[in-house]
Amino acid sequence: MANDILVFAEVRDGTFKRISAEMISAAKELAKKTGGGVAVAVVGNGVDAVAGEAASYPVDKVYTVKSPNLDTYSTQGYAQALLAVIAEADPAIVLFGATAMGKDLSSRTAAATGAALMTDCTEIDFDDGTLKATRPVYSGKVYAHVEASKEGLKMASIRPNIFPAAEKSGNSAASTDVSVNIDAASIKAKVLEVVASTTGRKDVTEAEIVVSGGRSLKSEENFKILEDLADAIGASVGASRAAVDAGYQPHSRQVGQTGKVVNPKLYIAVGISGAIQHLVGMRTSKVIVAINKDASAPIFQYADYGIDGDLFEVVPILTEEFKKLLGTA
Repeated sequence: MANDILVFAEVRDGTFKRISAEMISAAKELAKKTGGGVAVAVVGNGVDAVAGEAASYPVDKVYTVKSPNLDTYSTQGYAQALLAVIAEADPAIVLFGATAMGKDLSSRTAAATGAALMTDCTEIDFDDGTLKATRPVYSGKVYAHVEASKEGLKMASIRPNIFPAAEKSGNSAASTDVSVNIDAASIKAKVLEVVASTTGRKDVTEAEIVVSGGRSLKSEENFKILEDLADAIGASVGASRAAVDAGYQPHSRQVGQTGKVVNPKLYIAVGISGAIQHLVGMRTSKVIVAINKDASAPIFQYADYGIDGDLFEVVPILTEEFKKLLGTA
């Protein structure tokens, strides 16, 4: 088995997703210790442009699988494609983003290959021939340190925003088309329609700054003050389960155990008490700011900075101050 690291590249709407550039950074760090190179697997239909973009990153090779039956993501179709790439590339380690797609695909390919799989990692390392990782367990109350045996293929999915996104290097990596027959009959479920968000904001899982609101905002209309703050600082807007259950925001914005896990550079929790259900989804954020008029709210125990005050007074003031600082007032 080679010492190379293979990165599964996520492609959506013909776009090479940021998480894929982050995984290239992770792979480069691991490759320094394995002594191998970095390869990227691009899977889909009409992805020549994306494959060309992948080749411009600091990687050694790009493997491409193309088929009309890979036009939209499916577990069976993409697994067939990635298994063919793994057979061709013979990597030591395969990396995925810990996204909905990455978690789904990594589990199926690991089961098919008998590989050791570490999921939802917040740290990853390679030492003395062993892949090691840190990952949250028990709803984030405990961090487990895990390692794979030295023998056999190893896989890991890594949370977004753990590694910086790799920069394009002007590189032109070699590209190989991997031939595999993707049988439409083997795909048990297919996407009939994709309804895109009309907000124009990044998904909360991809954003570097997230402003989330709780039920204390009292209505969907009141989320406008969070939208204004998000516009001022280039953030995405999230919500607690309580706010979603109350109908203030759609489930696609829910952060927490039954929503999405985020890992931004800055997380601003507005009117959120800090129940464990919510903390599971955001406690690994680099910097956490809490705004709540209840000084005893649990969220303050996890916040790097806290503001004890009425959100309806504090947030508009913050928005205006950010506009002044950023010159957008």
